[in-house]
Amino acid sequence: MIKSLRQRWRRWVNRRIPRADEQTFTQNNIFILPSGAGVVFGALLVIMLLTGINYQNSLIYLLTFVLGAIFVAAMHQTHRNLAGIQLALVSAGEAYPGSLIVFRLRASAKQQSFSVLLQSDPASPVRIDVGPDGPVEFELTATARRRGPVLLPDIRVETRFPFGLLTAWSWMRLHSPGLCYPKPVTPPYDAGGDDEGDTAQSKKAADPDHADIRPWRQGDLSQRVLWKRYARTGDMVIAEWEGEQGNPVWLDFDAFPGADRELRLSYLAALVEARSHTHQPYGLRLPGLKIDPDAGPVHRQQCLHALGTFGFEIPATRVDSGASGSAQYAGGAA
Repeated sequence: MIKSLRQRWRRWVNRRIPRADEQTFTQNNIFILPSGAGVVFGALLVIMLLTGINYQNSLIYLLTFVLGAIFVAAMHQTHRNLAGIQLALVSAGEAYPGSLIVFRLRASAKQQSFSVLLQSDPASPVRIDVGPDGPVEFELTATARRRGPVLLPDIRVETRFPFGLLTAWSWMRLHSPGLCYPKPVTPPYDAGGDDEGDTAQSKKAADPDHADIRPWRQGDLSQRVLWKRYARTGDMVIAEWEGEQGNPVWLDFDAFPGADRELRLSYLAALVEARSHTHQPYGLRLPGLKIDPDAGPVHRQQCLHALGTFGFEIPATRVDSGASGSAQYAGGAA
């Protein structure tokens, strides 16, 4: 019976508070009830009222009504302390299995709100004061357990200001998930496409004049920038040597026959990390997706993002890192 009531309550709340990356707390989605201290306070008021009636004592009446008025005023103030607060998702993080995915949120309000408690995990609550002086940013975390999208559990937002006699609360249910990458597993052999990385490096060292010039792009390594030319002309360009252009290293999903999908993605994640540590340009081929060869932290995250979202449809998220937002990949849901 109790379980059924909880499920019906939860369904009603989910309809009243739909998933969204921005939430404004108003009279329609704020709930308020007496706290434990408020219940005791109310019981004492009832006892005082009965005592005043029994003894016909005007001072007991006066004290009871004054304390009752304070309780009613506290109810309005507690509700007002939460009303008008706006929460918005700034970025949803990405991580490997077993790590914490960080969700950064921003709180703002036109009026001062004190001691607002936010928690998606009871073990790691965040308490903030927010007001018209400016928005407040904070972080909540969720544990990455398996590859794919990771939703932050519903965020409970509550306040007991000013006297702790009442609890006003609501929820924020984020729409955009974080992402869990595949767990890196070292493959039995390096399936890095054309194994001519060393040849490319030797060509670069032996014949530095045979290079193609292209504009600098975000994620390019600073070591590849032609700084002397930049000092002369102000143009930031990158030198791509003949060996790098002719024999790019490709990390291919089809290079591991006999392995299942998740194992192939784990192999590719390990190869992405290995190539990134050596600063060697590489590309990634997945069914329905091709990422051109490049290097740098942005390219690494783009490849890991593609591996993590492969087979899933991920809604667009606010991500400061520059990884791709929304894409539907072949292969179906995992």
